[in-house]
Amino acid sequence: MTDTSIAAAGPATLADGLHGIVEDWSAEKQTFQVPWGKAMMWIFLLSDTFIFSIFLTSYMSVRMSTTVPWPVPSEVFALTIAGEHIPLLLIAIMTFILISSSGTMAMAVRFSHTRDKNKIALLMVATALFGASFVGMQVFEWSKLILEEGVRPWGNPMGAAQFGSCFFMITGFHGFHVSVGVIYLLVVAFKVWRGDYDRKDNYEIVEITGLYWHFVDLVWVFIFAFFYLW
Repeated sequence: MTDTSIAAAGPATLADGLHGIVEDWSAEKQTFQVPWGKAMMWIFLLSDTFIFSIFLTSYMSVRMSTTVPWPVPSEVFALTIAGEHIPLLLIAIMTFILISSSGTMAMAVRFSHTRDKNKIALLMVATALFGASFVGMQVFEWSKLILEEGVRPWGNPMGAAQFGSCFFMITGFHGFHVSVGVIYLLVVAFKVWRGDYDRKDNYEIVEITGLYWHFVDLVWVFIFAFFYLW
């Protein structure tokens, strides 16, 4: 194509001046080959990453700067079974449950590519049950600290007062995400089982749900490492 033909085609494809710019920007175009639902989920997860990063950074700053002894996690989060003091037993079980839920969610995404709605729904319900059991154990953990140990967001009889505020803020915010995820999983699983996405011939929502759930699981790995093991 010659320069003359390119110049001649220019005014026909894009109007001159401000009107051409507005027309170009308002046209229905997709710059990247990423579905809008998935793109919006990534943006949401990115913003959530900043929030959790701020929480964990603040926690590390407080812990390193406090002059009052910080409670030992292996003692605070221990369970007594048959007279034996077992450190971090409940936390280990909770971590195993969340890691297992990532596996069932990944399998659900895999079956979404073959449109096997029964297996998708079953695996998403299993993932939701894993999540619900995690939240139930977290409720038990909170109850034990509040009722038996006397820990409060504003105080802590075992040492640094900031322990309570950091613990309840970080684990509570994560627990809220898990609870929302459980509801999200059950709603999507029901709609998959009902055949809503067969009519649309699009199971993309399963992968989007998986992104959220894997993020929640990944955040717990950092909470487990920084709060319970440090």
